[in-house]
Formats: sequence, C-alpha cells, structure tokens
Amino acid sequence: MLLLTGATGNIGRELTRILDSHHTDFRALVRDRTRASTLPARAEAVLGDLDDPASVDRAMSGVTALFLLVPGIGLDHTRTLLRAAERADVQRIVLISSAHVLIDPLPAMGTWHRDRENLVRDTGIPATILRPGGYMSNALEWIPHLRSGDPILDPSGPGRFAPIDPADIAEVAARCLTEPGHTGQAYHLTGPDPLTAAEQVTILARILNRDIKIRETTTPEEAIAARYPHGAPPALAAAILEGFALLRANRADARTDTVTELLGRPPHSFAAWCEAHRAAFTD
Repeated sequence: MLLLTGATGNIGRELTRILDSHHTDFRALVRDRTRASTLPARAEAVLGDLDDPASVDRAMSGVTALFLLVPGIGLDHTRTLLRAAERADVQRIVLISSAHVLIDPLPAMGTWHRDRENLVRDTGIPATILRPGGYMSNALEWIPHLRSGDPILDPSGPGRFAPIDPADIAEVAARCLTEPGHTGQAYHLTGPDPLTAAEQVTILARILNRDIKIRETTTPEEAIAARYPHGAPPALAAAILEGFALLRANRADARTDTVTELLGRPPHSFAAWCEAHRAAFTD
C-alpha cells in the first residue's frame, strides 16, 4: 500500500491521477474529508492530522511506500510522518525537496529542505529525493490580477528559471514509488526552457489571446505580495526575498535533462501547461 501526503495539492492531484490510471491502490492522508471528494475512486482517503501522531500512525498502518510532501518551513510534521513510517516498517520514501538545496551558499529555503532530506536519510529507509525548481502552477497566482485587470507583480525581473509542470514531477514520483532502481538517488527536475516572468506572461497572453500587464515590484512588501497577497510569517518572508534576489542575479537558472532521462520524453513546455490549464484562467 502507498500512502500519499499532499494528495490534493498541485503535485498530489496529478500523482493520484497517474496511480489511478495504472490501477495502483493507494491511500491519501487528508485532514478534511471534504477535500477528498476530488480524489479518484480508487483512493482510500484516511483522516489524519500531522499534529496528531496517533492519527498518522493509523494512516501509516500497512503502508510499504510513502510519498512525502510537507508544506511550510517547520520540521515537526516531517518528524511525525517519519517516526510513523519507522514504526510501520515502511520500505520506500519519495520526498519532494527543492532545487534550493543545490545553491551555494545555501539560502534559508535550501536549509529547510536540506534538513528534511537529512531527516529522511537518518531513518535509514531507502529513499529517493526529488528536487524540482519553480512550478508552472505558480502562474495560477496571477488569476486575481487577470480578473481585476491589475498588473501582475514581477519580483524577479531579468532572472530566469526553467519552471516545471507538476504533472511531470508527479510522473517521476510515480515511477520512483513503484519501480526499482531509484532508491538512493536525488533528482534535480526542471522544465525545458529558462524563462523570465515577463516571458511567461507573454506566453500566457498569447494562449489566452488577451493583453496582460506586468510590472516589476518596487518594494519588499510588493515582492512578498507577489507570492503571498495576505502576507507571510517573518522567516518565510525573508527567505522569499532572498530567493528573489538570487533569481534576479540569475543564480537559479539551471536546466536539466533529468525528466527526459527518467520518462523517455521531454518535459512539458510552459505553453503546453497554459493550454492544459486554460479553463482555470478563463472561468
């Protein structure tokens, strides 16, 4: 039995679809049963709260492989899941980490993900670490601007990165969960094309056949609002500003062929992602 955390998020939804299409039985840890309504019928939705170790133990019972995706910046939830995995004698873990761990010197965002990687390694459970760069799905955060007509805020200016489709991450994760040969590996995953935010907006505007305004941010507060319109905790806000500064300096623009090597096909382009998600921008 596989257990998925983050099953209703951008990567998790795609992963559940892939596993379902392969007729693979899996369990999804959900905090709110109403959120489980979007899961495939094959999914076994199990209620659990990462602040309640007993509920995590119940969800982990009989599990042989764990897909580990924990949001936020703390380590407590990761520790809770890993302790439950040890007690359940889980045999394989696939962890969603971040390409931030590859930046030298290590930024704050990289430090948090590195610490999670180390926690996984410390269990001794065979594991695969996936280190994606920026997600194409971050463009969904532009929808309120499209609806209001306000310019999209651009905190990265000339900085380039190769955004990746969460569906590509999910397909890699599915293989690592169900196929041999991936334990002990750390895969840096990117999309095919290093793009600026302005270039992404131009592509989206062409797909939607509409004019979309974009302007660079002028204050730290605007830069934070570009990702977190309602603000972010101080530590996270500082890490986000640090990340944008690195991106503006083109220190996070690496592109890899790892997706192609693992899946036997190129990763999806940003234009293809926009086409696939057109309805989200037009509803």
